[in-house]
Amino acid sequence: MDAVFEKMKWYRNKQGMKVNCRDEIPWLSFPAIEEAGCFCHGFSTRLGGVSTGCYTSMNLSFTRGDDPLSVHENFRRIGAAIGFSPESLVLSDQTHTTNVRLVGKADCGSGITGPKLFHDVDGMVTDTPGVTLATFYADCVPLFFADPVRRVIGLSHSGWRGTAGKIGEVTVRRMQEAFGSDPADILCGIGPSVCFDCYEVSADVAEIFAAMFPDHQENVLYKKENGKYQLSLWEANRRILIEAGIRPGHIETAGLCTSCNPGILYSHRKSGNQRGNLAAFLQIK
Repeated sequence: MDAVFEKMKWYRNKQGMKVNCRDEIPWLSFPAIEEAGCFCHGFSTRLGGVSTGCYTSMNLSFTRGDDPLSVHENFRRIGAAIGFSPESLVLSDQTHTTNVRLVGKADCGSGITGPKLFHDVDGMVTDTPGVTLATFYADCVPLFFADPVRRVIGLSHSGWRGTAGKIGEVTVRRMQEAFGSDPADILCGIGPSVCFDCYEVSADVAEIFAAMFPDHQENVLYKKENGKYQLSLWEANRRILIEAGIRPGHIETAGLCTSCNPGILYSHRKSGNQRGNLAAFLQIK
């Protein structure tokens, strides 16, 4: 355990997610969602698993070429640490859409103990206790949503396409329409993902975000001498959540870059396809 905390000591001293560890399995959590008391949640690191090679060690993807038995063991370990069973998980195929699906007990085991029940889904919401939502990452932005008043949760995967389509707002609206959530009650977390300084995009992508945030463009984009741009998905998603009615004080940002920290997190920008996947988990207790 001391070795795990030593690797993440610098981050523990920052204002961001809380570093947790059980049986030498580390994970990250948002203080406000944790303090609400009715949710089980976490975000994995690449530490504490059994995968080897470029997947070392807590790879949580069955689609990257890793040994499926190792991936199953990794799910068992991270679930035991955070507090959920693999049988409670709901997985989907993420394809950078803004499709947000309502899920329930009948969907548990999807993609983990049985076949995936749905595809082209990048966000999920539920009001059913014991259903564990799971989404997967290696630079894109994890968005956590927890309504302690209505006891409703949402979890969404937001790359640049999902951010441009405002999947954060789509998720909030889905929680409103399906369960009567008030955006002012929802606690949100913007999880570990690629930072402003590491995320270079081309002019065609930059033009989309310049049009989305004309009054705050300097906080979302800056142009480089090579004609390309740096894009802040953290700030873009934060502004989208505020526009959707989330209180600014209810939004926590991890402030932890996947690309800057390849020793503890997987990054597509850093490693390409020679890597594993991180995962976000969220459940109503």
